[in-house]
Parts: sequence; structure tokens; C-alpha cells
Amino acid sequence: MNTSRKGFRHLFGVILSLLLFFTFSATPALAATSQIIYQGSTSNKVVALTFDDGSDGYYIQSILNTLSANNVKATFFLTGQGAENHPQAIKNIVAAGHDIGNHSYNHPDFTTVSTTEMTNQLNRTETIIANLTGKSTKPFFRAPFGSYNSTVLQTVGNAGYTYTFQWTIDSLDWTGNSATDIYNRVINNVVPGAIVLLHAGYGANGTTAALPNMINQLRAMGYSFVTLSQLMNTTSTPGTGSGTNYTVQAGDTLYAIALRYGVTVQAIVNANGITNANLIRVGQVLTIPGTGTPTTPTTPTTPTTGTSYTVKAGDTLYAIALRYGVTVQAIVNANGITNANLIRVGQVLTIPGTSTPTTPTTPTTPTTGTTYTVKAGDTLYAIALRYGVTVQQIVTANNIANANLISIGQVLTIPGTGTPTTPTTPTTGTSYTVKAGDTLYAIALRYGVTITQLVNANGITNPNLIRVGQVLIIP
Repeated sequence: MNTSRKGFRHLFGVILSLLLFFTFSATPALAATSQIIYQGSTSNKVVALTFDDGSDGYYIQSILNTLSANNVKATFFLTGQGAENHPQAIKNIVAAGHDIGNHSYNHPDFTTVSTTEMTNQLNRTETIIANLTGKSTKPFFRAPFGSYNSTVLQTVGNAGYTYTFQWTIDSLDWTGNSATDIYNRVINNVVPGAIVLLHAGYGANGTTAALPNMINQLRAMGYSFVTLSQLMNTTSTPGTGSGTNYTVQAGDTLYAIALRYGVTVQAIVNANGITNANLIRVGQVLTIPGTGTPTTPTTPTTPTTGTSYTVKAGDTLYAIALRYGVTVQAIVNANGITNANLIRVGQVLTIPGTSTPTTPTTPTTPTTGTTYTVKAGDTLYAIALRYGVTVQQIVTANNIANANLISIGQVLTIPGTGTPTTPTTPTTGTSYTVKAGDTLYAIALRYGVTITQLVNANGITNPNLIRVGQVLIIP
């Protein structure tokens, strides 16, 4: 009897061990979230041309001919359906030495489908392309419509796509705009490390005509062309090579990042070759000079009167003021804030007057144009890029007083036209007195000048630090 019990216990132990082994070994480790890239982090004058392919691939061969004639390598984001419809064109892309990435099977909005469907879309396309060309689409992905959220990025990352590429410049060629408009959009907005969005389908009928002149002019401006592989491998982060790296999250500001790491905004600006300290992108990798140990900012003492509020990631004074039904100036005065654009996560603010948060009123939407609801981490600059309009056009259409203060949930009217307008430049030598909530970015937009011009004209050493009452010369 004892022998039988021992034998049973031994058998049970073996079975249990096997079950545990297969249970844990069959559980795949989750990969890192796919990193969003809008622009290469480099001060070198390089630009990456990228082409999205749909189901027809109508202009692929013409594009390949132009690229070959000009000795330019580009990156193509491919759909599985397109590869099935024009397999030879896909083979030609790879044979010519261009980069490729995954653009889904049939171009659904990934934010509206299940994680299972996302994975199926990616895997199906990967299999088709690999069988056709012998080359993998990994690790590059571009979301259909550029639409993504945290679930999309996690799912894509789990599937092996380390990078999700957006774009710095949208040519809007898919709308059928003219070759001149496509050319101007690219040439007028190019910056070092720019990623240009173009298309290879029938709707982009101005692209092939714009491409040769675009390449010639970019070269005349000192730019060279790279694939996304080259952009990611050759864009060594500016600086001395010392320090640590930090990937920008939604709601981050350089001020908050500098506080966390115990360095100055200017030190981060210098280490990364940043030209506008108010414009950083989610997914951008920054070099933090000096120490690599984050420090916890000291929480200020809360005044004894009024309700208190602790600042959270993505907050602005404008959004907080809306929530509590007070003005930005009232919060500024109650807390002795010298720059209404500089608040930090964890900071405790006194909210004067009412203690009950109020729901912001959604503005009435005009009958023309489309609308967009602001999400965490959004900026007017990013929204304007997405819709192919200027920041100033959105500011004007929505009566925004400070282009740097928008709130999560705010409904913006996106004006109908996608043609940028040039602000009227005031008479040389105008002066402007800084007000609460102002930034150099907003002031530059208002007067139609660049931040660099303001910095140079006023001897400013840190473009993110201006004072209420400071008198600026507008060049």
C-alpha cells in the first residue's frame, strides 16, 4: 500500500512539473512598446523619403526610375493586399536596395480593430512580403492613417516592430494636389532628420512630377538622402557622448525633464541640438548630460488659503483654470508663478475662489472645416502637421490667445484649406511686453518671425525662460 502511494505521488509530481513547465514556457514574453518616430534626432542635413503603397501601386515603377536616376535610396511601407496585386513592383523595390516596412494588409484604422486583428494584419503582410522578396518588413511599421494609441504600440511591439514611423512633413499628395504644392510643402518645411510622407498610389498623381525637382532642390540646400535604417543607425545623439538617454512621453516638457534629472533646460537643448525648446515629440530620444540619476523635484509649500491641486502629466495652467472655472492669471497670482507656461508634475497649486471643478464648455463648432478633440501630449504644431494646415490657421479659427495652451478634451475646428498662409510681419523694431502664459513660440507666431530671430535680437540664452513684464524687440 505504501509503495503504491509513493508511486502515485511520484507520478503526480512528474505530471505537475510537466504542466508547470509547459504553462510557463508557452507564455511569450511581451516585447517593448513600439517607439513612435516623427523625425531623426540629428543635426546633420539628411532627409528620409518614404512612400506608402496601397492596393494599386500605380506609380511605383515611375518613382523607382526617378530614385535610380538620382541615386537616391528611400523607404517603402507596403500593404499585403498591394503585394498580392502587384508582386513584381514589390520585388523591384527590394531589388533596387530600398528599405521596406509593414503598412498592414488592407489598411484598416488600427485603433478600431482588435489586437488579434492587428496581429493578423501584420503577420499576413510579413508572410506575403517575405515569400515574394526573401526580406522581412521588421522592425519598421507605419500605422494606416497614422492612427495609433498605446494598445496599438504595444501590439505592434509584441509582433516585432520596434519602430512605428510617423512623419515630419506630410506632402498631402494622396489628395491629388499639384506637383508645385507637394514640392513647396517639402522644401519649405525641411529640417535635419526630416521624414517625408509620400504615396505611390493612383491618387498621388502629382508626386512623380514633383520628385525630380524636389531631389535637386534638397541637394542644392545641402541635404543628402537616407533610408530609415540609415537614419536610425547614423543619427548619433549630439553631445559629448556622456550622460543617459530619455524617451519623451506624452505630456513631457523640457522643463519637467530637466527638473527630474537635476540639469538645466539649456543643458538638454545644447546636448541635443534643439532649436526650439518648446517643441519636443513623444518618442523623441534625448541625451541627458551629466548625471544619469533622476531626482525628485521638491514639492513647494502649499499656501493656507484656497483649494489645492497637484499637477499631473499633461496638465497646463489653461486646462486647470478651465476645470476650476477660474482664470490663468488668478492661479498665477495665487501661487506667485513668474512664467505661466512652466509648471511641473507634482507641483501643488492653490486654486483661488471656488473649490468645485467645473466641466469646460465645448465650443460651438462652425459649419465649415472639420473638428479634432485634443488628446494627452498633443500640441498645435503636431495637430497642424497632421492636417496639413498652419498653427496660425488653427489659432485664428478657434480664437486661441496662446498657441501653446490647449487642453485635453478641447474641440478644435480645423479650417478647410490646407494651404498655409504667411502671417503679416510688423514693422521692424517693434517691441512687445511679455504677458502671463506667453512663450517665445507663441510670440514668434503672432509676429510672423522665428524663435531664433527673437533670441538673437534680445540676447536670450534660454528660449524657454522669459519673464512676465520683459520687453522684447521684435526684429
